[in-house]
Order: sequence, then C-alpha cells, then structure tokens
Amino acid sequence: MKPRLTVLTLAVDDLDRALRFYRDGLGFATPGIFGTEFEHGAVVFIDLQPGLKLALWPRRSLAHDTGLPLQPPSATELSLGHNVRSREEADAVMAKAAAAGAVIVKPAQDTFWGGYGGYFQDPDGHLWEVVWNPHLLPDD
Repeated sequence: MKPRLTVLTLAVDDLDRALRFYRDGLGFATPGIFGTEFEHGAVVFIDLQPGLKLALWPRRSLAHDTGLPLQPPSATELSLGHNVRSREEADAVMAKAAAAGAVIVKPAQDTFWGGYGGYFQDPDGHLWEVVWNPHLLPDD
C-alpha cells in the first residue's frame, strides 16, 4: 500500500460547535456544514494543505457508518501536529487556540529534543501539538 492520506476525520459530538471552533476560532477556511439532507451525512470539510482535508463528522455518524459501537473519546489515542516556523508563532497559535475555547494541556515550552512546543485540546478533546521543530520546518 502506498501511503496516501487525503482526509483526516475527527469525530465530534456537536458539529455546529466544532465548526465554530475551527472556522471562527482558529480561522480555518470552510464552506461550512453540508450533507444535512442525508441521515448521518452532515459533515464539514476543511482544506489543510494541497491534497489533504480535515473532516469533522458527528461521532454517532462515524459509528453508524462503520458499524462499530459508539465508544467514549480518548485524548491519548492520537495527536495532530501543527509545525510552525518560530517559537513566537507557536506562542501565537497557542494563544489563538485558547481564545477560541481550546483547553491548553501543556503550554508551549522548550522540548528535550531542542524544539519548542505545547499541546491543546479542541472542544471534543482532540489533541493538537503546536511545535517549532528546527529540523522539520514547514515549506511556507
């Protein structure tokens, strides 16, 4: 299998709340919720970078579609890494996330490996790492 991720789906408890956090709070561009005409179809798509989207989909819809029982969320199953170009940018992103309603789990600080970063949780408990890694800088 060739590794080719095109969509990362976050299961959310309240799609409207998740949309407000990501669009209005973090400033992620999205046309909003669509697919409401279908049972279990309401979803939000956000362009992250060329060829990669973030989907916000109700947790109950994901359970229904997969046939798996609804499970309680767990923040330590996965983290999403957001790499930035400087320590200052890491601090700015963390502040923006906090202002949008994120829970700061670990304030940005020096890391043991020579970088700088911290963690926040979105309103559904999904864990985001905001990090300046001098060895893995984003292209833009």
